[in-house]
Amino acid sequence: MKDKINIIGASGAGTTTLGSSLSKVLPHTHFDSDNYFWETKFTKQRDVAESMRMLEKDVSLSESWILSGGVLGWADNFKSYFDLVIFLWIPQDIRLERLKQREFQRYGHEILAGGSKFEQSITFLEWASLYDSAGMEVKSKMLHEHWMADLSCPILKIEGDYSVNERVDMVLDYLSTH
Repeated sequence: MKDKINIIGASGAGTTTLGSSLSKVLPHTHFDSDNYFWETKFTKQRDVAESMRMLEKDVSLSESWILSGGVLGWADNFKSYFDLVIFLWIPQDIRLERLKQREFQRYGHEILAGGSKFEQSITFLEWASLYDSAGMEVKSKMLHEHWMADLSCPILKIEGDYSVNERVDMVLDYLSTH
C-alpha cells in the first residue's frame, strides 16, 4: 500500500475531488494543499514557513494520507515524503468549463460584468487557461512534468476525461498491482 499520496494537476482537473473520494475508500486522511497555501482562500497567500509548519504537523498525525494539490514552489521538501504521485490531466475546454461553473457556484452573479468578483474571476480564468501552453514561468503542465522528473516515487498519470468513479477505480487497480 502506498501510504503517502500526492495528487497534482491543473486547477479544475479534479485533484481535490479525487483525493476526497479516495479517502472514503482507503484508510487515508485527506488534506488539501489550498488549506495550507492560502490564508484567505484564493486571495491572500499564507507565509510559506507557516504553510509548511501547518502541513508538516497535520501529515505527521496520520500514518496514511492523501494530499490533493501541488506543493511545487512552496513546499518542495515534501517531495521525499510521497510514496505515489498521481498526475491528472483533462482537456482544456472541459477543465475551463468546470472552472467557470465552479466560479459561479462560489460567487454567483458577482462574477458577471459589474459584479464585485468580476475582475478576480476573469484574471483567474485567464491564468488557468495558460496551463497547457505556458512554459516554466507559471503553474503549467511543463512545470509539473519538470517537477515530476526527479521524483523518487512512482507516478500514476491519469490523462483524459474520466468520471470520479473511473478515476477512483484506476487508482485502486494501480494500488492493488503495485
